[in-house]
Amino acid sequence: MKLPLIKLVFAFVAMFGLHLSAHATLDLVNGKKIDQQKCYACHSKKSGFGNGGMIYTRSDSKVKNLQNLKTMVAFCNTELRLDLFPEDEADVTAFLNKQFYKFK
Repeated sequence: MKLPLIKLVFAFVAMFGLHLSAHATLDLVNGKKIDQQKCYACHSKKSGFGNGGMIYTRSDSKVKNLQNLKTMVAFCNTELRLDLFPEDEADVTAFLNKQFYKFK
């Protein structure tokens, strides 16, 4: 009976530790670099104005909160096969939030 409880505790600690480390190591410089290299050109084309930043500030934005922003970054990564690691997604999300959205 002790073994399953120990496994559960280790699993909880592992998940909690990963959760904390993901937020503790956000890299805005990396997020900006990824945005410039992988996001801006696509968004420039989608906006029709050649300005990739316009998609973040448009009045009909689908992004209404930080969770929506995280979801959209993950969606783009998956659908466009950008090959970003989870920490890269977190960095892009943090950069976009600081630069454009300013969610708390």
